[in-house]
Amino acid sequence: MSLKQIFIVLFVVFSFGFLSDKPAYQLFDEKGKKTSYKKMLKEVEGADIILFGELHNNPINHWLQYELTKDVFEQINESMVLGAEMFEADNQNTLNEYLSGKFDYKTLKTEIKVWPNNTTDYQPLVDYALKHQLTFVATNIPRRYANLVYKLGFGALNSINDEGRKFIAPLPIAYDKELPGYKKIVEMSGGHGGENLPKAQAIKDATMAHFILKNWRKGQIFIHYNGTYHSNNFEGISWYLNNEKAGLKIVTIGAVEQDKIDSLAEENIGIANFTICTPTTMTKTH
Repeated sequence: MSLKQIFIVLFVVFSFGFLSDKPAYQLFDEKGKKTSYKKMLKEVEGADIILFGELHNNPINHWLQYELTKDVFEQINESMVLGAEMFEADNQNTLNEYLSGKFDYKTLKTEIKVWPNNTTDYQPLVDYALKHQLTFVATNIPRRYANLVYKLGFGALNSINDEGRKFIAPLPIAYDKELPGYKKIVEMSGGHGGENLPKAQAIKDATMAHFILKNWRKGQIFIHYNGTYHSNNFEGISWYLNNEKAGLKIVTIGAVEQDKIDSLAEENIGIANFTICTPTTMTKTH
């Protein structure tokens, strides 16, 4: 085969590959411009805390969480702490026992509250911590206390005893009902739940921020996995982190689904430092 023929074959192969390309996701920066995983990894080098917002049933989000965790550990900083919304603070001791090798996963999932998609989506992250002897923090408020706020407001938390308060951000928590994210919760609910619905969200945000800071020290990178709404628009957890400790470098990652992913919809621009955009037809994990 002549050099010209080889060139033609290669051109056809590469052209066909490009034209038939069907990307599973596209990354965008805060300004809504296309960016790359490599650039995102470079940006998190100097981070104190990474808030990785996810769509809970999106497999690409979960895959990128694992890949970013692995790459940060292997390429940037082995002094890492992991933590997640999906594990509640009163399960921390049991989680620590699992991470120390006292029992297997079969026992773990019967002893603590795990999400329906834990085995496929979150357990790989916990097991990464197990393998590399990293701390994994159960950051979320026990759901019974969040439900208490939803039903009766913040004041109901005053009835919780000292043992229970260990699993909640110190009271009283700061709360700004005018934050756009909390106002939107009221709008989206159509008024159902009243003013207590965003308060239930806020006590989760405050508690997650509290346990992130409690388990982080200078020189470490804390990667926290949470629903994207908990950190979108630099509110939620991010707002409470900054409220409790100024000067942190926080990098946020958000997630959206769109019919087309070649450009970011206007309403999705600026929700995070980096936004993962996946097709709405993406397979769900549960």
